[in-house]
Amino acid sequence: MAIGYKKTTTTYLVLDQLVHLQALAFQGLHLKRQQRVAVYLPKQLETVTSFLSISKAGGVFVPVNPVLKAEQVAYILADCNVQILITSKSRLQSLIPVLDNCPDLHTIVLVDDQVPTLSPDISQHVLGWQDFLARAPLTHPIAAPIIDTDMAAILYTSGSTGKPKGVVLSHRNLVTGAKSVAEYLGITAADRILAVLPFSFDYGLNQLTASLLKGACCVLLDYLLPRDVITALAAQKITGLAAVPPLWAQLASQEWPESIDGHLRYMTNSGGKMPKSVLSAICSKTPSSQFYLMYGLTEAFRSTYLPPDQLGLRPDSMGKAIPNADILVVREDGSPCAPHEPGELVHRGSLVAMGYWNDLEKTAERFKPAPNQLSGLPLTEIAVWSGDTVTMDEEGYLYFVGRKDDMIKSSGYRVSPTEIEEVIYASGLVKEAAAIGIEHDTLGQAIVVVINVEDPQVFQEIELINLCKARLPNFMVPAKIQTLSSLPKNPNGKIDRKALVKQFADLFN
Repeated sequence: MAIGYKKTTTTYLVLDQLVHLQALAFQGLHLKRQQRVAVYLPKQLETVTSFLSISKAGGVFVPVNPVLKAEQVAYILADCNVQILITSKSRLQSLIPVLDNCPDLHTIVLVDDQVPTLSPDISQHVLGWQDFLARAPLTHPIAAPIIDTDMAAILYTSGSTGKPKGVVLSHRNLVTGAKSVAEYLGITAADRILAVLPFSFDYGLNQLTASLLKGACCVLLDYLLPRDVITALAAQKITGLAAVPPLWAQLASQEWPESIDGHLRYMTNSGGKMPKSVLSAICSKTPSSQFYLMYGLTEAFRSTYLPPDQLGLRPDSMGKAIPNADILVVREDGSPCAPHEPGELVHRGSLVAMGYWNDLEKTAERFKPAPNQLSGLPLTEIAVWSGDTVTMDEEGYLYFVGRKDDMIKSSGYRVSPTEIEEVIYASGLVKEAAAIGIEHDTLGQAIVVVINVEDPQVFQEIELINLCKARLPNFMVPAKIQTLSSLPKNPNGKIDRKALVKQFADLFN
């Protein structure tokens, strides 16, 4: 079996047939080579077939996180010039007010068979699923010459300017990532891997690609409650589970059937530091399972992992480089750091992405020449300079110290403070605002917004929270709002975020 979804399963033979038919349908829509196609759906069979068929037809798939709101979706569609959108009838209704902001979008394909009655103002051509598949020119083969350095996907990650950045991945990036992870996790065709993370997240997408690479079964799950994950683990006899710290914390508080320990072979964590208490609780649930701590960034997918046999010896470590990657710790001038000396983590190898879509400036900041290149090499090798400060011990194990920029890492997501602040300022309720990340046992960092208001006597915090809930996905909604008479400034007159982080460091203790 290739895909498990709810009570249905899809074999590799059927999956191949569905992907081939859908690729032909894209050809019938005149999909051009390297053209971007967005997929705005939860995890379901059509989501998987869309990714694969877009690739097979020579296009570039753009997974859009299903929790994003309409304005954020429209930004992504416009930013990477999406011309075809795959979505559902219910999701299309929410997008109608912003479709005018997507000038390149000409076709919307709904996974539903019935196309709803739409406003005459919609300029895009809307197709139901069967009408879309009927576009397949069955008498013609798929003619899409693809090489491994072609674009395959664009994954959007929050940017420090407030707007998400599209990380461009090649076919080589995706396949290399799947091979590397499958190697150190020992994935085989006998595995049943539960996909609970969004496919717009590189960590989540890898559950699918690694499964397909090894002929394993990928079981799709969009859970409402953590109990749903436990139920799926037991009912589906899952052998591999990946999650982020907040979900692990929720799962740690659940009762696990003893039967899970008989088949759950491994578990993995990325997207933030795993609290020791949570790790201990999870490992006690399934003592036969192996737990892997990992570190990664979308620009290079995955950088390090800590083998399970090292958990007891160095639980605070990020581990060592994954297969087929080289991880360096360097000073600002690019020279290597001494053991235990803090420096920037630099990732080199075939997992390094192709840059940020349509953003030369940001690409130049993050994708720079690899340190210590041989002078005889005429072409410059580009590496990812992570912006994360780490140390390396004498045995080569890495330890996270902090971030150079102001990005917040909450619930496994990189969150832009500016994007939150724009919503706060748009409310008209505040004079100054700063979104900061405060250390939190389960979230990694909790989002705290510090504000200065015009009139504290009439200010209603609930108004601001409700606005955030309406305009932002749940993982961006502030955990707390703190009010000060004035926000501290640095010598340049800018809000001093470091001072605020220090001031509220014990907020969740």
